[in-house]
Amino acid sequence: MGKLDQAFSEIEAEVADPDADFSLPGWIYHDPEFFAVEMDRVIRPSWQIVCHESDIPNSGDYRTIDYLGESVIAIRDDQGRIGAFTNVCRHRAMRLVAGPSGCARKLVCPYHAWTFEPDGRLTGVPMKGDYPALKLEENGLHRVEVELWRGFVFVRLEDAGFPSVAEMMAPFEAEIEPYKFEAMRRIGDVRTRDRAVNWKNVGDNYSDNLHIPVSHDGLTRLFGRTYRIEAHGWADRLYGDVVADERQNLWEKFYRKHLPRVEHLSDEAQGRWLYYKLWPNMAFDIYADQIDFMQWLPTSPTTCVLREMVFALPDDRREMKLVRYANWRINRVVNAEDTCLITNVQNGMMSKSYGTGPLAQSEVCLRSFARKIRALIPEARQPYPPAPGWSRRGQE
Repeated sequence: MGKLDQAFSEIEAEVADPDADFSLPGWIYHDPEFFAVEMDRVIRPSWQIVCHESDIPNSGDYRTIDYLGESVIAIRDDQGRIGAFTNVCRHRAMRLVAGPSGCARKLVCPYHAWTFEPDGRLTGVPMKGDYPALKLEENGLHRVEVELWRGFVFVRLEDAGFPSVAEMMAPFEAEIEPYKFEAMRRIGDVRTRDRAVNWKNVGDNYSDNLHIPVSHDGLTRLFGRTYRIEAHGWADRLYGDVVADERQNLWEKFYRKHLPRVEHLSDEAQGRWLYYKLWPNMAFDIYADQIDFMQWLPTSPTTCVLREMVFALPDDRREMKLVRYANWRINRVVNAEDTCLITNVQNGMMSKSYGTGPLAQSEVCLRSFARKIRALIPEARQPYPPAPGWSRRGQE
């Protein structure tokens, strides 16, 4: 059994973690060698959201996502199927398309005009007879695995055994189904924001429950004492229920008082802010009025980019439009607070004085994530960095 196979077995069997009471060490939040290893073992094999199926409704419509030095095209072919390919011409590696979206009946390389169909086949090569070794059928675009889940399009660069999005979300299907994800449409442009922090720092903060009453006055006013977190295998579930509180500010009160009833949702769901964090770097926030998708894509050991999209069911009610604006105003403050928090945590992680910190029993989501990282990369059990070259020992 290989190292990764053994790690997966331990994770799935929920083998007790001897370091469960401690956080991940600070050095893995900025160490270049650890970063290279976790990109190969954690990020490359993981699912990443690209778009909603409705974002590419017609043949040739495509959306792109760029991460880890790769650019991936998700495109609908002439048969209506959605496939994904690396954005790389098979001739001289030229990028075929530029920008986040477009429509191309054929993908024509802007360098030498090699032509590919939306299903990835190479069908056109100028001066084809001048290439002695060329076989069209062997030079189609490099295919990337696609998963379609409840109307959303996900890709992964390689398969290392991680569960599908459907498998991660299986425990919550009954709760998700009434929201009608498949019928939702994007209500704003894809937004990206650079952050000067390690990608894990963003996810840790998302799953952290103890900082809410300390650092988020608005959310505390909005939720009262209802905020809860749960760890479920490869996904975390978090939620808070909007409550009445006279201390709430203008936008918090407006949201609570004027959210129009959404008939297909239960009474409980009307005022519930529901959050899911999927392994390892993807989350979505579910409200009665809309849902927000967010992923934090690593760009270096100490930087990442947040990629965000907002979706909603078609609803022309004036109250709904105003409530969605109030939602944005509330969360704009939360995001600013979180940016300050994770920036300062990242600065602290850079200190040689910090090894690991104790984890409370209630920090179940942080415990779950740390257990997986330690299983996949055992060096993460060490409070301080090993000697350089540790990732190559035994391979030379």
